[in-house]
Amino acid sequence: MSTLRMTHDLRRELILSAAKRCFARNGFAGTTTKSVAAAASISEGLLFKHFPTKSALYAEILAEECEADPGLNKLLGLPPSTETLVILIRGMVGHFLDIPRDPDPDHEEAQRLRLMVISQLQDGEFARLLFDKIGELIGPTFMASLEHAVGTGDAVRIGKEPMGLFWFAHHTAMMAALSRLPSVPCLPYASTADNERQLCEFILRGIGLKDTAIATYIDRELPPDLMPATTTESA
Repeated sequence: MSTLRMTHDLRRELILSAAKRCFARNGFAGTTTKSVAAAASISEGLLFKHFPTKSALYAEILAEECEADPGLNKLLGLPPSTETLVILIRGMVGHFLDIPRDPDPDHEEAQRLRLMVISQLQDGEFARLLFDKIGELIGPTFMASLEHAVGTGDAVRIGKEPMGLFWFAHHTAMMAALSRLPSVPCLPYASTADNERQLCEFILRGIGLKDTAIATYIDRELPPDLMPATTTESA
């Protein structure tokens, strides 16, 4: 009986499928590369040929989830514009401020936020991998829309590195989420419409948008299918 050699891509997908089951059942800390290899019916050595570390495997799963999000895909498919830029920032802020704080420590997004913090306090591998994925996925839409806003007079150019502005925006929203993650928040941030709007305005001004442009787009009602799932569900 002849057997067909499994292709690299198929093997990779089977590993990711097994890893998703393991992470869903045991969380990041409770999952080992050995357990993932066993679930995928391969050796740990073969697993490492596809994913050198557990962090690399987990980051790839998160990236695939983002890429499969129909709302995010629709957003990233919008033409570059000032409105697209505002939608993107609103989605980013909504995503972070919707992450529930304790006593819901098992929530996936809350766990991921904690993993990011732990990673940056240790070797930084997981954070670097995830930041790379986020930058590759969302960065081009952000930069093209910001350039369009500058070109139409809706924004002024700030600095020489537009991706730096993207990360400033991302980290501002992320730190707001971190401050409210403990059961007793470090700061009185809350996931309210007023706070989300204020944070969006702060970021949009920081990346160069003019007040007239912000006022034009900040309160526009968005179709539910345009926003990423993490901002339209109880993220």
